Amino acid sequence: MNEVKWALVGAGEIAQKRVGPALRNEPRSRLDLIMDLSLERAGKLADQLGGCGVCDRLETVLTNPAIDAVYLATPVFLHVEQLAAALQAGKHVLCEKPLALNYDQARRAAALDTGNRKAGVAYFRRFYPKYRQAQDMLAAGAFGQVVLLRLAYHTWRADDPQVWRMVKSKSGGGVLADMGCHMFDVMIGLFGLPAAVFARVRAQTFAYEVEDSAVMIMRYDNGPDVTASFNWNSKAWTQEFEIIGTEAKVRWHPYDSPKVTRTIGRNVEDLELPNHDNVHYPLIADFVSAVIEDRAPAVPLVEAAKTNLLLEAVYCSSAQQREISLRELTS
Repeated sequence: MNEVKWALVGAGEIAQKRVGPALRNEPRSRLDLIMDLSLERAGKLADQLGGCGVCDRLETVLTNPAIDAVYLATPVFLHVEQLAAALQAGKHVLCEKPLALNYDQARRAAALDTGNRKAGVAYFRRFYPKYRQAQDMLAAGAFGQVVLLRLAYHTWRADDPQVWRMVKSKSGGGVLADMGCHMFDVMIGLFGLPAAVFARVRAQTFAYEVEDSAVMIMRYDNGPDVTASFNWNSKAWTQEFEIIGTEAKVRWHPYDSPKVTRTIGRNVEDLELPNHDNVHYPLIADFVSAVIEDRAPAVPLVEAAKTNLLLEAVYCSSAQQREISLRELTS
């Protein structure tokens, strides 16, 4: 196989802005079909991308023998059911984040990955050049002892056209399921899972079913401590990820920008490590390579399930008002 023929399931904002163009532009990738419950929306996206087939039923996608792979750009509550159906139909599957509504669902989803077909989750920030730089610095011991990780994401989300995000049974959570999962995935990719977490999670400002505010302290056994805060209720926007060691530190702020501030001792330098113009493109390229080369994608289901485990620990800690060991949730 030297070309992967795709169906894109879901024609919403993420599909329009990034996923669809990435599927179209990757040279070993061909977008053959777009499925959306709204044929009008699917048709508009197909026209925007230069033309392809459209349909409004998942069954049409899964019974099409020409389709090799499916991208699930759908709300979280649909992920596991659609993922299972696509794998059973013999399709490779790349799924939007987070993998599932909760850890139990994520664990069951990961068990579906038998290796017969490739299955991964769209944690595209692992392809950022700054992520690779941090990996290299860690491998070289450039940080010395890593003593602290600091994560922060604050924004204002009083109104959201994607109202399913505010319904826990459809989203799995609020700001944590929306953006916290991305930052947790990067942390897990670099350092693995923490040992324990103590958290407070609540709807502090808005009358949401899901949280608009979350703050936590995490700890690694024989590793760094972690402070993290995520808010949908602050107009004082920030998005930061910081790794602090005895010898050096790096700060990503803004998190999605090319800027990296690296400090070694007292020497501070600003670096520019640009992302791809379409941040989903490296993700798609990796998955296509995984299919063609018969290897695992960058974030297979079992890896993505770790983020759901950490989210579960955060929610449990807040509900029980105590530190939660992640071992409690897996034993």
